[in-house]
Amino acid sequence: MWAAVKHPAFAGQTLLVVQPLDENGRDSGASFVAVDHAQAGAGDRVLVLTEGGGARQVLGKGDKTPIRSVIVGVVDTMDIEAAAPAAAVEERGS
Repeated sequence: MWAAVKHPAFAGQTLLVVQPLDENGRDSGASFVAVDHAQAGAGDRVLVLTEGGGARQVLGKGDKTPIRSVIVGVVDTMDIEAAAPAAAVEERGS
């Protein structure tokens, strides 16, 4: 992503558009912009910290910095186990 004008807190930072995915790899929710702290590239699956205070701590920025989302890791592989089916609760008479 390229911007002609941006907040000074973003100076020297790479900004990437992130698309959230569900456990099956399908789009899940709206895309958003995140600061890249993990040297991710186009098409990489990434781990994103989307809590502003934590994001600013990762970047070493102060509390007044308008940064909300930071890419903190690139995902190499994913192993997803199927969740156990929910057990039905039987009602017992007294």
